[in-house]
Amino acid sequence: MARKQREIRLPAPYLKRLWLDPAKIADRAAYPFCLPFLHDEFELSFSHAITIIVGENGMGKSTLLEGIAALAGYDEAGGGKGYMPVNHSRAVECMGGALAQAFRASWLPKVTNGWFFRAESFFSVARYLDEAALDVNGPPPDFLSHSHGEGFLRFFEERCRRQGLYIFDEPESALSPARQIEFLKLMRRMDEAGHCQVLMATHSPVLMAYPGATLLRLTKYGLEKVAVQDTDHFKALREFCNDPDGFVQSVFAE
Repeated sequence: MARKQREIRLPAPYLKRLWLDPAKIADRAAYPFCLPFLHDEFELSFSHAITIIVGENGMGKSTLLEGIAALAGYDEAGGGKGYMPVNHSRAVECMGGALAQAFRASWLPKVTNGWFFRAESFFSVARYLDEAALDVNGPPPDFLSHSHGEGFLRFFEERCRRQGLYIFDEPESALSPARQIEFLKLMRRMDEAGHCQVLMATHSPVLMAYPGATLLRLTKYGLEKVAVQDTDHFKALREFCNDPDGFVQSVFAE
């Protein structure tokens, strides 16, 4: 395990700026550097404690978060600093950790404790934590005995209290609308604590509506600020809520 970082009496955000160094890219045609938004001038600044990224599948939201997580010292499959919950030796999928090789970052101060949460690897991480506790004769966290959504929320509650950088990749994946509201409350507690920086990718209009967050839309051209009402996710949900039957019928008619 990584050595525990001393708490620093400065508020989030700690990661202030992120940019791409083209000189560190050996092959522009190789993944993930071939993603359209990763042009030579790519840069991302963080002015608020909570930054939320939205966009269609395939744009590179998860890849971007994986690159930032790797830069901060997390395994690209998820977990905390110093954790290796997944064996990558036979991995087939391409992930974004290689981005860390070409990313440069400005921190003030450099606070890299925290957690990288990926819905796809939640069970691997939870099992890893159970086994690590048993190895030192301690009681296991036992996140897996709960329903998927309950296990997620309990995991968040227990792991997201301390000072650090918290990266969430589509945390709504196993959360009902009611559970998403509970997650909003957790975000508020993290925000009010003042020492948690949150980077999140989501498709949930409920989560992207968090007040005071920086909401960014990722397209092939890059990142741009957007209001939740102007996202495709919100517009589609609004159309559905206004006329569920008409919405579904129009989808079938396409």
